[in-house]
Amino acid sequence: MSVFASLVERLADLLQPLFGASAAAAAIVLFTALVRLLVHPLSRAAARGQKARTALQPKIAELRRKHGKNPEKFQKAVLELHAAEKVSPLAGCLPGLLQIPAFFLLYHLFSSDTIGGQANELLGHQLFAAPLGERWVDALDGGLLGGAGLVYAGLFVVVACVAAFSYRLSKRMMAANPVVPAGAGEQVPGLGAMTKVMPFMSFFTLVTVAVVPLAAALYVVTSTTWSAVERAVLYR
Repeated sequence: MSVFASLVERLADLLQPLFGASAAAAAIVLFTALVRLLVHPLSRAAARGQKARTALQPKIAELRRKHGKNPEKFQKAVLELHAAEKVSPLAGCLPGLLQIPAFFLLYHLFSSDTIGGQANELLGHQLFAAPLGERWVDALDGGLLGGAGLVYAGLFVVVACVAAFSYRLSKRMMAANPVVPAGAGEQVPGLGAMTKVMPFMSFFTLVTVAVVPLAAALYVVTSTTWSAVERAVLYR
């Protein structure tokens, strides 16, 4: 944890001439971008996998006609098809899973009063008028239109816009790659229910931003914005 804190502090020092008191916030945004750059090759691989799964739809339709009355045989045949074509139906989950450790590092870093037995100086940094270690409920002490409250209002607007964009993008992708109809079996067990919920997942980011420390919220906002743009480019 102390090593990670030192990394954030050094990034903040480098950005100090450009961002002043908000240098630590800028460092978090930069750190998030670096994490996303590292994960980007996996995102590209996931996009290729999605396109490969789309190409398998005619074969899956044939399997559905053949085994439509036997869901278990249909599911087994589809899984065997994915294995034979070396296409993973869940490959798209990997980029998101690999980002979880970075998020929890930031969450823990800005939720701890001490680091290595010393006071956590990062808690004194701010994004404009909002301390990076506080949450939305703390910002409300100064009122909705207070300095910290306005910072969160801006973040909520950004998240809502990104969520709406991601929702439309997910719906468009689902229309292009429809889930197997109910009663005919599913390509992967449980995939149908997950696909129905997926378009709404982006709106849960609003709740996350409201309940985590502002530093972690910045990571979430930056990462989800990156994801939306990345998906629009890779799945166009």
